[in-house]
Amino acid sequence: MKFQFDKLISAPCRLGILATLVPGESVSFSEMKSATSLSDGNLHAQTRKLDDAGYIKITKIMKGRRSVTEFRITGLGRERLQLYIMKLQKLLDAEKVPTRSVQRSARPDDSAVWT
Repeated sequence: MKFQFDKLISAPCRLGILATLVPGESVSFSEMKSATSLSDGNLHAQTRKLDDAGYIKITKIMKGRRSVTEFRITGLGRERLQLYIMKLQKLLDAEKVPTRSVQRSARPDDSAVWT
């Protein structure tokens, strides 16, 4: 069984970003940074890739005199993440199928050097 996984989502940092956005609420840059433990530069680069693909929406809003960057998952992003998770689940379910037992040698195991 061979699955084609979305390479954009497969990166742990981008998967973490999408997972943080799953509840559907907007998340600020500082909240996302805290949730993912990414550096400013890495968070900027990874969210830009997700935005370019249409998986998240990046907005800048003014709060007082400050500009705040917020992220929100898009319908496409949620759909692609669900598909990614479904593929992982199928892969895990396939592993639950009983396999043939491996024929063991009658010879005692001589690899136990710690006894």
